[in-house]
This record gives sequence, C-alpha cells and structure tokens, in this order.
Amino acid sequence: MKRPNIIFIVADDLGYADLGCYGGRDATFGPVSPVLDGLAANGLMLTQGYSNSPVCSPTRFAMITARYQYRLRGAAEEPIRSSSRGSTTLGLPTDHPTLPSLLKAGGYQTALIGKWHLGYPPHFGPLRSGYDEFFGPMSGGVDYFTHCDSTGLHDLWFGEEDKKEDGYLTDILSKRAVDYVERMAVKQKQQEEAPFFLSLHYTAPHWPWETRDDAEKAPTVKDNLFDLAGGNIHVYRRMIHHMDEGIGWIMDALEKHGMADNTLVVFTSDNGGERFSDNWPLVGGKMDLTEGGIRVPWIAHWPAVIAKGSESKQLCMTMDWSATMLDAAGVKADAAYPLDGVSLMPVLRDAKHSFRRPLHWRMNHRGQEAMRDGDWKYLKVDGNEYLFNIPADERERANLEKKEPERLAAMRADWAAWNATMPGIPEDATVSLGYSVRDMPQR
Repeated sequence: MKRPNIIFIVADDLGYADLGCYGGRDATFGPVSPVLDGLAANGLMLTQGYSNSPVCSPTRFAMITARYQYRLRGAAEEPIRSSSRGSTTLGLPTDHPTLPSLLKAGGYQTALIGKWHLGYPPHFGPLRSGYDEFFGPMSGGVDYFTHCDSTGLHDLWFGEEDKKEDGYLTDILSKRAVDYVERMAVKQKQQEEAPFFLSLHYTAPHWPWETRDDAEKAPTVKDNLFDLAGGNIHVYRRMIHHMDEGIGWIMDALEKHGMADNTLVVFTSDNGGERFSDNWPLVGGKMDLTEGGIRVPWIAHWPAVIAKGSESKQLCMTMDWSATMLDAAGVKADAAYPLDGVSLMPVLRDAKHSFRRPLHWRMNHRGQEAMRDGDWKYLKVDGNEYLFNIPADERERANLEKKEPERLAAMRADWAAWNATMPGIPEDATVSLGYSVRDMPQR
C-alpha cells in the first residue's frame, strides 16, 4: 500500500463531551459536530486518550517532538505568553528533530495551517522546524476577526511575514486547508510518490467567544481576549460547529480527489475544556490534572486500515499519535532523540489490541503530579494525594488512598522515578492564569 497522506487536526480547549459522539448534547440549532461524529462512526474512537498537558503550549511541544515536553525549557511555561516575543529561550529549538522535519526528510510535503504557539521568529517558527508552509497565528490566542493577540499586536502570518486577511479565523483556516488538499491532489497526479502531512491546528473553540456572525464584538474584546464578561454555551457550541463544518469541507475535498481512503485523519484537542465546555462525566478542566483537564476526544479515520465503528479503551497521549504517524509513514526517529511516544498502529489495525501504557504528568501550577497505569490513577494537588480507580470512578470522587496504601506508595514511587529522568522545573518558569475565583465561582 502507498504511504498515506496524514492530516492532524487539533482543536483548542475542547472538552471531553463537547462532541456528539462523546455523549455531548445537541445545541438549539441541532447536532454540534455531525462531521466529526461521522468520522468516528466510520473510523476509530478512543475513550481513554489524554493530552500531554492540561494547557496549550506544553502539549504542542510533545505533539511536535513525540517526546515528553518536560525535556525542553520552553514547555515549562504554562503556557508561553504573547509577551515572550523576542525571547531566545521560550520556543522550540530549531535543531530538535520534529514530526514534520522527520516526515519531510522521508519525502513528505509538510504544512501547518493554524496555531503554532512554540515561540516567535526570528529565533523560532514553523518554517525553522520542518514545515514547508505555514499560515496562522504564532501566539496562544487571537481575536477571530482582527487576528490580534492579547497584547494588541496583529498575529496572522504567511510563512514569516505578517499577513492581513479579512474574515472569521476558523473559516479562513478551513479554506486554506481545502486549498492545500487541492494543490496536493494536483501534485500527486503529477508524481506517483508525493504524500503530504498537514497539521491543521484550529484556535476554536478557544476564547474570545465569537461566532462567524459576531464581527461587531471584536472591538469590545480586543483589550481583554479572555472575554470574561462574554460568552455562553450557545455561542461556544456554535464555534465548535463552525470548526466541524470546515472539517467537512476538507473531507469533501479528499473524497472529490479520491484521496480519502488512504489519508489518515486524526482529531483531538490540545487539552481539556475551559469555561463553557462539557466534560461529563469528568471533573476539572484546563490547567488541572484531574480527568477533565487531560482526557480529550480522540478520533482516527483511515478507511484503508481502520474498520468502521471501531472503539478502544487503550491508554494513550498526544505524543503517541506523533509516533503513530511516523510509523504509518515508515519514517524512523532520530537515534539521538529517542521517542517517548509509542505507536498505536496495532490498535488502528485491530481496535481489540491493547498493551500496558503508563502515563505521567506534572504541573508547576498547584504542584500537581499524576500517573495513570491501567485502571489506576495517582494524583497530587496542593500537597494532597489521591488514588482513584478510573473505570469505577471517572469523576475522581472516591479517594482510595487509605484502602490501598501499598498501591498508592508504589505509584508515588513510580512517578518519582519517572520524574527523576526529567529536567527540573526552572525557577523562572511562569504560570499564567487568565481568571480566578474573583471572576467566576470555582468549578
């Protein structure tokens, strides 16, 4: 079989149950995510998939390197802030092998359309880390209409040039992705071996809370993109629906050119949901190592390999998908930078396949530690330790630390042994919270 095209779609701050296929409710206008629900029905849905971090840029370091993000200084920021423009340290080192650079060296065309959030030019940037093309914002969040970041600077780039473009950002990114697929279809007709790798990283449904019909709101949120006095579940669901529509345009383009069967499309979120998201039955959200902050939707669609209606409880995290894409492409990692991610190709071929996959996390914020191994999860927050049986208690309400002291001790020791293999958290690493209990009640 020819090597697949790969499209890696990443939503921003999407909650575990925000999609219909993950139990989400319909909106007032109807189903929120019919396209993604269809991809899940015709592909693979993983119900125990995690992000590498409960906040944006650390997950993206893991996603692009297929390694634990803690190995790199920039990922210690929770998250990288717009004010770090010009920094020579807070970004992805250009000499580090990446998913796109390895695929590019293996003969793939590579592009990033959408959010980067891994440092600013001239020291960092997508074109310096393996992408042939880039169109999107460099920072963590921008207004959907003015495309300005939280400091008020315009933040929409074509390559390394600032580019003005009118329109609603979600739609702009979707249309750019369709254009890319169209161009790659022409190239593949001219060249027998010209597979592509497209990272499509939406900012939706990240704040500010704007649908494509809300251009008049942009002037009122430009000085506070957190939009603390705005938004509601109805606007939020419409933002997800706009993204879902765009993904539909891309799938239509693949079908039109006969490319859908041998294109691996993976969809997930960079972390758990924020203010208006639905994480049921999980608790917590963005910035938390409780399940709601790190367990996210995972959908894989590849008709040539994945059976329709597949579902798996295999434990996995973001960097595993990066390792999977390299495996699917037949591309090896750089021996000097061994992967922490593990390929899920056996699960894609047979959803009943499973293997042990211990997962580890840490956060500077609130001194959080977490480990998931099989059914069990070790968690530490603000100095308090917890032990949960996740299949029995997904809401993490029944702390079994006193009933299972030996298991708690073993998992604590396992986490400590793993942490000892990672660099420590730098003293100057920052934690950036956009709001507090002064702005809204604690969840």
